[in-house]
Amino acid sequence: MTTPSLVRREWPLVLTLASFALFLRFGEAWAADLSRPAWFAFIFLWLIGVILLSVFAVVRHAEGLAGLLGEPLGTLVLTLSVTGIEVMIIAASMATPHGSPTLARDAMFAVVMIVLNGMVGLSLLLGGLRWHEQSYNLQGANAFLAMILPLAVLGLILPRFTETSPGPTFSPVQAGFLSFMSIGLYCVFLAVQNVIHRRYFVAVDDKGAQRPAAPARARTHSLAYHAALLVAYLLPMVLLSKQLAVPIDHGISVLGAPAALGGFLVAALVLSPESVSAVRAALANQLQRSVNLLLGSVLATIGLTIPGVLTIGLLTKKNIVLGLEVQDIVLLSLTLVLSTLTFSSRRTNVLLGAVHLLLFFAYLLLIFQR
Repeated sequence: MTTPSLVRREWPLVLTLASFALFLRFGEAWAADLSRPAWFAFIFLWLIGVILLSVFAVVRHAEGLAGLLGEPLGTLVLTLSVTGIEVMIIAASMATPHGSPTLARDAMFAVVMIVLNGMVGLSLLLGGLRWHEQSYNLQGANAFLAMILPLAVLGLILPRFTETSPGPTFSPVQAGFLSFMSIGLYCVFLAVQNVIHRRYFVAVDDKGAQRPAAPARARTHSLAYHAALLVAYLLPMVLLSKQLAVPIDHGISVLGAPAALGGFLVAALVLSPESVSAVRAALANQLQRSVNLLLGSVLATIGLTIPGVLTIGLLTKKNIVLGLEVQDIVLLSLTLVLSTLTFSSRRTNVLLGAVHLLLFFAYLLLIFQR
C-alpha cells in the first residue's frame, strides 16, 4: 500500500496524532478554565470525537486480526482491545486531582447494564424480528455466565457489606485476593476458550453439530499491519483519555450532573463500535459471534478492570469505591438472574430481547432519578 493511500485510509490516525500533539503542548492551558459553556462544549466534543474515531479504528484493526486469527481467538483480541481502552480512560480519570473514587465502579456497572441489557436486548430483538428464532452454542454462553456471576457479585456487591475497611471498599488484603482471583480465573477461562474446549464458542446447528464458519471477507493486509496500527491508535489515547477526564469531572462537579453519568459516558464511548459489530452479527444470523462479543466484553471488563483499578488505587494511595448503591444492587441482581434465564435455551426470540431492553431503560432512569 502506498503512502498516500495509507493516509487516505488511516486519516483518523492523522487526526488523532495531531490532537495528541496539540493537547500535549496546550492541553493544560486549555483545560484551566472550562467555565465558559461554549469552550467547555468545544473541548469536550473535540476529545469525544477524536477518541470515538480512534476506538472505531482500533476495533477495525482488531477485527482484521480476528479474521486472520479465526474464532474464538479473534473475538478475544477485539474484547481485550476494548477493555484496554476502558482501563486507560478510567486510570487517566483517577489520576486527575478531582478524579471520582466511584468512576471505576460506575463504568463497570455501566458496561454490565449496557451490554447485558441494552446490547443483548437490541441484538435479540432485531435478530428475532428478522429471523424469528436464532440459535447459539449453549455451553459457551454458560461458561461466560459461570465467570461473570461470581466476579460481578464479589467485585460490585460484596464491598457494600465488608467491615474491614470504612465504606463500600476493600481492605488491601481483600483487594489483593480479589485481583489475584480475577486474573487467575480469567486465565483459566482463556485456556478453556482457546485450547481445552474451543468448540464451546463456535456456532452449532440444532443437532449440536458445529456449523461451518461464515465466509471471511477479503483481507489485503498482514497480521503485522493490523497489529502495528492498532498499537499506533492506542498509544495517543492515553493522553487524550486523561484530557477527557477533565471536562467529565468539570461537568459532574460544577454542572451538577449525576456522578454515575461519568461511568456511563466512559462505557458508552468504548463499547460503541463493539456494540455495532454485535448487532450486525445478530442481523446476519450469526448470533454466536454476538454472544462471544457481548458476554466476552462483560467478562473482560470485570475480570481485568477490577484488578487494574485496585492495583492503581494501591499504588497511588487513592480510595477506590467498588460497592454499588442499593438500587444498583437490585438492578444488577435482576440482570444476572435474567441473563441466566435468557441463556438457558439454545434458541432466542423477540420476547427475551424486549425484557432486557426494559431493564436497560430502568437503568437509564435511575441514573437521573434516584
